[in-house]
Amino acid sequence: MKVQGSAFIRQNKPLLLKLRDRLLDEFEYASILATDSKSRNYTASRRNVAVGGDTSRGYVVRAALNGKYAEFSFNALSEENLEDIVSQVKQLAEASDKVLPAGLGENVYEITPAEETHFVGSTDFEVDPEALGDAAILDRLNEIKEKGLSLSDAILDFTARLNWQKYSKLFLSKEKDMEQNVMWITGAFSAAAAKGHGIKNYGKSFSKLGGAELLDEMGKEEDMQHVVNVVLELLDSIPMVPGEYECVCDPATTGMIVHEAFGHGVEMDMFVKKRALAQEYIGQYVASPLVTMHDGACSADQTATYFFDDEGTMAHDTIIIDKGILKTGISDYQSARILGTEPTGNGRRESFRRKAYTRMTNTWFEGGTDSVEDMIASIKYGFLLESPSSGMEDPKNWGIQCMVSMAREIKDGKLTGRILSPCVLTGYVPDLLKSASAMSPNVVLSGTGMCGKGWKEWVKVSDGGPYMKAKIRLG
Repeated sequence: MKVQGSAFIRQNKPLLLKLRDRLLDEFEYASILATDSKSRNYTASRRNVAVGGDTSRGYVVRAALNGKYAEFSFNALSEENLEDIVSQVKQLAEASDKVLPAGLGENVYEITPAEETHFVGSTDFEVDPEALGDAAILDRLNEIKEKGLSLSDAILDFTARLNWQKYSKLFLSKEKDMEQNVMWITGAFSAAAAKGHGIKNYGKSFSKLGGAELLDEMGKEEDMQHVVNVVLELLDSIPMVPGEYECVCDPATTGMIVHEAFGHGVEMDMFVKKRALAQEYIGQYVASPLVTMHDGACSADQTATYFFDDEGTMAHDTIIIDKGILKTGISDYQSARILGTEPTGNGRRESFRRKAYTRMTNTWFEGGTDSVEDMIASIKYGFLLESPSSGMEDPKNWGIQCMVSMAREIKDGKLTGRILSPCVLTGYVPDLLKSASAMSPNVVLSGTGMCGKGWKEWVKVSDGGPYMKAKIRLG
């Protein structure tokens, strides 16, 4: 089934077209983004059961004339306030060159020709979580929780979570009339166990571009048993001895490296601000020839997939690194205009109330031809890294620091059964990626995370890749 369009947007579209035309009477360029978004989140554990959610509806206008630019967001639209909106946009445009900090020159907004585009796109789903209802979803999560708790008396708690978002967006300009309707869903379950004064947690996550059919994927007992087994193993884990090791990264850890190592570093609004070292290395080797990196809302079907971005640019599949060579970055419309490049469909807003920034979408490494078994067999002493939890990078200096929940020891080409936890993965990004010496064929993306621009402006992203062998600094 296809995600249905928003009745709210459909009802207000005639007024939005009228507003667009009035703005075009006053401005050389005018566009309107209308959004209608609903999300729900659920938690079931031994300690509590919770349901939450959010609804966001509103509009953002962009307008430009003679190099002056204005952006205005609002959530009240009627025949009566139409002219007031036009007036406020005009006032903002007139004042745009008077609010610049001292010493900063005016950045003229240039209008580039756009092709006429009429588009309607919707993603697919099997089970509508909204129609299924809160009670039925909580019943399913409670079943998962109870099953997880039954698998071992040593488990303190077993928590099951689900989160979905359904959104519709309409983009209008002189040349464009585009609508998209998208739904994604994520889930996870985790187990907690204790030994002495130490508590360990371990979990498995699920995500897809779709609906509540994800609950069937979450209901497999073998996955719950695996989580329980690993959390009990973690109770006997030992600390990591700092050093550089040969490692095999599982797809989730590879994805975290992709996202943190070159994700933010190639967001081209950072090029404009001279805050990304990657800008100086375009056309150069920054990784092993085995490394090819993609980003794009249409490069994969995951939670960061969409048809067009919040500036009306159609989704792309951008090859950022091609066989080790850094080819390009990703950009929003404004950054591309300033840098003289084509926008890549990465202009994203946290909501209609927030500014559009260059943001990652689905970010991943291509696979290779090496088996995981051969990777492990080739290591004299090292680790299999699994289950990343968090990460950060420094785009200006290409530093990376990530947390990995566990490292399985490899000795003489075999897993020893010893587990080290937790592990901090650090290093200089090109050194890490140039050391990549093997990639498995299978590519897996996970879309359970959110990504902030610095410490704010959160948007949905996915990342992933194959199993990857590389030399990595652990601590």
